[in-house]
Amino acid sequence: MKSFAGVIGWPLEHSLSPAIHNAAFRRLGLDWVYLSFPVRAEDLATAVQGLRALGAVGANVTMPHKGEVVEHMDDLSGDARAIGAVNTIQRVGHRLIGHNTDVDGFLAFVRDDAGLRIADTRCLVLGAGGAARAIVRALDASGAATIALCARRDEQAEQVAALVSDAEVERLRWDSLPGESRAFDLIVNATPLGMRGQDALPELEPTEGQAVVDLVYDPPETPLVEAAKRAGGAGWGGLGMLVHQAAASLRIWTGQEAPVEAMSVAALHALSRR
Repeated sequence: MKSFAGVIGWPLEHSLSPAIHNAAFRRLGLDWVYLSFPVRAEDLATAVQGLRALGAVGANVTMPHKGEVVEHMDDLSGDARAIGAVNTIQRVGHRLIGHNTDVDGFLAFVRDDAGLRIADTRCLVLGAGGAARAIVRALDASGAATIALCARRDEQAEQVAALVSDAEVERLRWDSLPGESRAFDLIVNATPLGMRGQDALPELEPTEGQAVVDLVYDPPETPLVEAAKRAGGAGWGGLGMLVHQAAASLRIWTGQEAPVEAMSVAALHALSRR
């Protein structure tokens, strides 16, 4: 039987993961297929057990299940345990191991695509979900001097702040963003705001020399990224991180080096056809 993997989330109409991973499987010469598994919250436990019963090699997990799927894992990797979120499931025999490749994906994007220097910088992270947790862990590990957190839900933001061990932590109010965001070297949007069909972010005012990373990848250039470029700063959408975290997942499942360039081309092609 053909080996298979897939992505679990709800909804999944926007997902580029099947295009990215199937391109990688072809390039590596693997007789595997990657599928979409739209799963409602009430069906998550059943879906995870289905992966085990059907012999999936693994799966990715996306919104809104990254946190809730943790309790259905037999074990967790270090990043997944620290963050409390899983985006990659690995099947080892009959056991399911939860990983989080968002940390490595963001770091690879920063290093290989953006060429950003994080050490000793002041960083602002918008959001407090699983993606924001991964970004905060990555920034802290990279030597950021300050990590400021801004989210619409204070309790979640406090939980994310607890992940920071070395950097100075600041908290910003959501309604203060337009003015106070200008004081940072790097802004990372880890919310879905700005995605097609979603509300936009509050009106931010990026400045010259400021870097912006918006994890939203559809549209490829969000209003926040466009504003950063107009101001003379640098801006990137989330496609690069998406590809790099997918590459990290692939390495976990196959033990092989991921064909990142082929995965990037497939992602761009799929996005352009929308």
